Amino acid sequence: MLNKEQNDLLTRTGPGTAMGRLFRSYWIPALLAEELPENDCPPVRVKLLSEQLVAFRDTNGRYGLIDEFCAHRGVSLWFGRNEDCGLRCPYHGWKFDVTGQCVEIPSEPDGIGFGAKIKVTSYPLIERGGILWTHMGPPEARPPHPEWEFATVPRAQSISTKRIQECNWLQALEGGIDSSHVSFLHRSELETDPLFKGAGGNKYNLADLQPVFEIVESPGGLYVGARRNAENGNYYWRITQWVMPSFTMIAPRGNHPVHGHFWIPIDDENCWAWSYEYHPTRPLSETEFAAVRAGRGIHVKYVPGTYRTLANKDNDYLMDRRAQKAGLTYSGVEGIAMQDASLQESAGPIVDRSKEHLVSTDSGIIMARQRLLQTVKSLADNSMTRPPGADPAHQKVRSASIILPADQPFKDGAREALIARPEVALASV
Repeated sequence: MLNKEQNDLLTRTGPGTAMGRLFRSYWIPALLAEELPENDCPPVRVKLLSEQLVAFRDTNGRYGLIDEFCAHRGVSLWFGRNEDCGLRCPYHGWKFDVTGQCVEIPSEPDGIGFGAKIKVTSYPLIERGGILWTHMGPPEARPPHPEWEFATVPRAQSISTKRIQECNWLQALEGGIDSSHVSFLHRSELETDPLFKGAGGNKYNLADLQPVFEIVESPGGLYVGARRNAENGNYYWRITQWVMPSFTMIAPRGNHPVHGHFWIPIDDENCWAWSYEYHPTRPLSETEFAAVRAGRGIHVKYVPGTYRTLANKDNDYLMDRRAQKAGLTYSGVEGIAMQDASLQESAGPIVDRSKEHLVSTDSGIIMARQRLLQTVKSLADNSMTRPPGADPAHQKVRSASIILPADQPFKDGAREALIARPEVALASV
């Protein structure tokens, strides 16, 4: 368990907080590129790490992410006119470019000279893998551009989605590195969901409900190994990657695409759940793309015109008690992503971890918390300049599902499988 002080430290990510400083050390996903589809298109509100921002794409195709509120009278620039390489406030015509610089004050005789002294907060936006990424820390501490495999393979081999999750980022992340719940919460989906069914490893999840966890530190975070019994005295291993602060890659199943998440704080009580699906050696099929768009696998259906999930806390996640009782779904909630989200949100906006009673299958969560606490302390006392996970070498990783002899540690038997290599197949059962 964590005490209140530790819990507050890990869950608060606004400006000036220790965990906020950690998140501001990375490139993090901010928008889907499709949200700014063309030059001079309408701006988009963006809230990240408790900062209210607005994103836009200017006349020359440059992306900007700036303070939502005009430096003049504080009105929202979301209402602004995106024109002539800048976002113009409709209130008095003040105009800001993608760097946040005020370039016009048409209502003042010396508007250009005065405007040169005015600049609102701005952050860079870069496109990679259909996602617009931002770095919200000091420019002098900016890391190299992200190199996650799902964002660097050809576009036909990858698809990403996002949704709003109404709870703190940490309890969402902790669900992402907890492999033991799959045998319970998702058991009915393993052989029915088109992005999961038919994999040889599914039978081990369903047959062995008591996985043994082994956790090994990686350069960027942790390898979370969950061991289940297989034939002939061997073990079936599912090895999840956690790369700091909030990237997870779930172990693959058969020849299905591999998938995972980023959990990015909107504020302290809400987060973006980014979900990616990719295959390193082949294009995704039309069936796989269709399954993602239909909200299957780890993806969701939306309230039309929003990124809020169609099943949500206001409608009790469309809970079906008859399906639960009949065993059609274990929890009564349909869909893998919504099964996770419903329970993570049910604990409240920020769970009180001082009341927990943790067990052996929580060892990955315990070690992740410890590594986060150690890292924010090292950043605070300036004994660390670049945290784990910010180095592109830490991002070139894979998860794996693999059968190994009982006497072979997974860190040895799966060593090569946990490294992303172009055109090399996944290690998957």
